[in-house]
Amino acid sequence: MSSARAARPPLHTDRTDHADRTARNHEERRTTMAKVYTTASMSLDGYVSGPGETGFDRLFAWYGNGDVAVETAHPELALRLTEVSAAYWRRVASETGALVVGRKLFDLTEGWGGTHPLGVPVVVVTHTLPDGWPREGAPFHFVTDGGTRGVERAVALARELAGGKDVAVNAGTIARQCLDAGLVDEVGVDLVPVLLGGGTPFFAGLRGAPYELEGPVSLAEGDRVTHLRYRVRYA
Repeated sequence: MSSARAARPPLHTDRTDHADRTARNHEERRTTMAKVYTTASMSLDGYVSGPGETGFDRLFAWYGNGDVAVETAHPELALRLTEVSAAYWRRVASETGALVVGRKLFDLTEGWGGTHPLGVPVVVVTHTLPDGWPREGAPFHFVTDGGTRGVERAVALARELAGGKDVAVNAGTIARQCLDAGLVDEVGVDLVPVLLGGGTPFFAGLRGAPYELEGPVSLAEGDRVTHLRYRVRYA
């Protein structure tokens, strides 16, 4: 037997370490009231964006199909929601104290012009700092650690910044990494009746799948959208 083969760890080591870390993260959060959740507008076939970053006009049509004007922290992003969706939005906004997002969303929105619509601190997980950031006075924080350690550090920082409120994690790669790390307490879906046929799924490549979800623990039927929230059950 070669020395390289002899030094190779057992095949189950990575899985065991991952399971131990997931259980530890979940247990640590059981002592706190604030939740870590992920939510997104999602098509019926499971996508949060269509092929080539399309479909947003359909996924977010419910942001403007009502008669209730809802102001956001961003001066150029006022919403017009139905009464049901407005109540849902206001509840989420009042309970959320910080966000964790990936570099892809940060670049796509151009950093929301320096102010996220929820008006809360934003932690960006990225390999490298974007040009011109961080900016003085802008509540954006950057974590450049890679892999699971990076999202763990980002969520920990977001919890500190949230001041006892909930932490939201954006859908896609970051949500997958946080779920696999045992960091997500609830999954929210703003379910939109459209079929995109491809694109970016809410979750893909989960290491710990299957996950069982309890609920829905809340449900609100708006116009062309159903707001759902599920609790994650970790083994």
